[in-house]
Amino acid sequence: MSPTLIQLAYLLAAVCFILGIRDLSSPRTAVRGNAIAAVGMLIAIVATLLTRGVVNFPVVLAGVAVGSAAGTILAFRIQMTAMPQMVALLNGFGGAASALVSAAELLRYERAGELPNATVSTAIVLGALIGAVTFTGSLIAFAKLQELMRGRPITYRGQQIVNGLLAIGIIGLSVMVAMDPSQITAYWALFVGSLVLGVLIVIPIGGADMPVVISLLNSYSGLAACATGFVLGNSGLVISGSLVGASGLILTKIMCDAMNRSLTNVLFGAFGQAPAPTPAGQVEQRTVRGYTADDAAIVFNSARSVIIVPGYGMAVAQAQHAIRELMTVLDARGIDVRFAIHPVAGRMPGHMNVLLAEANIPYEKLLEMDQINPEFGETDVALVLGANDVVNPAAREEEGSPIYGMPILDVDRAAQVLVIKRSMNPGFAGIDNPLFYKDNTMMVFGDAKATALGIAEALKEL
Repeated sequence: MSPTLIQLAYLLAAVCFILGIRDLSSPRTAVRGNAIAAVGMLIAIVATLLTRGVVNFPVVLAGVAVGSAAGTILAFRIQMTAMPQMVALLNGFGGAASALVSAAELLRYERAGELPNATVSTAIVLGALIGAVTFTGSLIAFAKLQELMRGRPITYRGQQIVNGLLAIGIIGLSVMVAMDPSQITAYWALFVGSLVLGVLIVIPIGGADMPVVISLLNSYSGLAACATGFVLGNSGLVISGSLVGASGLILTKIMCDAMNRSLTNVLFGAFGQAPAPTPAGQVEQRTVRGYTADDAAIVFNSARSVIIVPGYGMAVAQAQHAIRELMTVLDARGIDVRFAIHPVAGRMPGHMNVLLAEANIPYEKLLEMDQINPEFGETDVALVLGANDVVNPAAREEEGSPIYGMPILDVDRAAQVLVIKRSMNPGFAGIDNPLFYKDNTMMVFGDAKATALGIAEALKEL
């Protein structure tokens, strides 16, 4: 294929990527957007395979076959509740691919006895640095999400100093290799140092900040791909990588705003550490009363409007289909049911939307925080499913709270609040929730799925 047609194909692929990202902004059009973006990627892959210089087609096609098979198997076998871990792995694999391509190109230049120009050498360094950090950082995020390691921040004395010195060393090596690409030893030191830095950056980040970490690592993977595009002289890769990088950064900013925290605080604040023990004699003794599914059914029976607030507890219990059953029963009684979605509920951006969409809950019932918050004061019942920090009134009322200033869902302003939780354990932020002790709150302890089904069955008998 002629170079002109190749570039036109990349331009068409870029248009597909842009349209796909636009449609991914809404649950209603997300499936279509994903399909359009996939078509764009297929066009880009075919155009690349038809480019002169690609000579080992059996190896390339074997890679495509293996990757397609692995992706298909994962797509069918991964539960929707494990989608955050899946996204973390995909980010990591993208970063690893970029880092390896950058390394391969540098070795190719070395074997040919040539030196890349300044632009290419800089791109090689950036591809290796960002790609390696993305790879190991994503693996740590996956391990935390999969509970292979503890989700709370892992800190030690002098941690920031160690990270700072390592970052300075990596920057120095990056400048050295960019100026003189023949410094292969320095390049490998940069590569290894970046792998270590990825681990050290993510281990002090707690589970409450995982939505931000995932979106940031997604941006990193795009930036690494963009750098690799400059290494290979591939405009399609430059465009797609820059789109992913930019959209990931925008999403990261949205997530930080949703928590009223800066990105610096997320990365270096070690938010979610276990709180220091309260001195003896200063513990405030508060009690809650536990209710049953039958008690909750009586409350729902007299309600006219219900707002359901899903949280990570719903994801763990895989209760989305049970919630759909409860919604169907409530709808049949003429009760207005809506869902309140907090931007950082769950373990990744859009986590709750994905789970509820899987249960075929109508998109028009899913309302974002700014839309639904004014409605809580006029709502009869607010049902909280495993959410904790995103409904904690301490963020609004207690200036000394670690989450003070974080925008929350105002569930406490509903006439009656029903909270389904397994126990009184705190959320990812590691702090108590005064909502659970309010006079208008009923605590129903148990598995979210079993409890929701129990409430639905009890309602049918009333």
